[in-house]
Amino acid sequence: MTRSVTKLVILALALASLASAQTTPSRQAQHGFSNQPAQMDAIGPVAYVQAPPTNYRYPDGLTYVYNAEWRLFTAGTASLRLEAAGDQQKVVAGADSAGVVSLLYAVHDRFESYFDRRTFCSQRIYKHTEEGFHKKDTNIRFDYPSRKAVLDERNLKNNKTKNAQEDIPGCVVDVLSGIYYVGSLPLQMGANYTFPVNDGGKTMQVRATVEAREQVKTDAGTFNTIRVRTDEVSGVMKKRGSVWIWYTDDPSRMPVQMRARAFWGTLNFKLTRVERK
Repeated sequence: MTRSVTKLVILALALASLASAQTTPSRQAQHGFSNQPAQMDAIGPVAYVQAPPTNYRYPDGLTYVYNAEWRLFTAGTASLRLEAAGDQQKVVAGADSAGVVSLLYAVHDRFESYFDRRTFCSQRIYKHTEEGFHKKDTNIRFDYPSRKAVLDERNLKNNKTKNAQEDIPGCVVDVLSGIYYVGSLPLQMGANYTFPVNDGGKTMQVRATVEAREQVKTDAGTFNTIRVRTDEVSGVMKKRGSVWIWYTDDPSRMPVQMRARAFWGTLNFKLTRVERK
């Protein structure tokens, strides 16, 4: 498994629920979305982050555990948990390769993301990544007054450090907070949503399309779901593949299945169980 494959594995987990409340102006009017605030101007007039509805309830204390499959092999496991952290929300995620895939390219990653519970704007990210021969710690802080994503990284193999800053709009989601972002949205059939995503590098513009309702069977049960397709329309992964996410068609909007498809094949994540803290 190559490093680019690993990154898409992580995207399949973390982009899982990326579909924010952004559409073209005509769709905003059609679906009753509020107009984009001037201070939230992102990548063009239709990519911005919208605050959750006042009646939205975060699924605090729930851990989603997934099994990953790649080319008929068991690729590994992934987990995702949300918990309250004062006036913020904290996402904790992990990804571990297994079996043949682990022999080809071992992955043992841990992530933490903090975002503002009132706005969904990402605040900071911590990543501990062990991928093949690479091992590093990364901290990303979103400085909205300065419109910068500030990255500090340490290579744990040679102790080299990296410091960088990238421009950001007035609010971004990261690849973990975005998983819960979609849960606050109406996800009406045929709707398109475009939003800014940042993971410490260049800000990406991601488009999500609500495609269909389907019944999905996993080890955790059988679910009526809404299928959402996400594509990066600007950034390093543009036109290099798509990620599909199946959310339960109920207020919980639990992501029960994810699928990443690219030139190297298809990676599937299926929910195996839900743990309550």
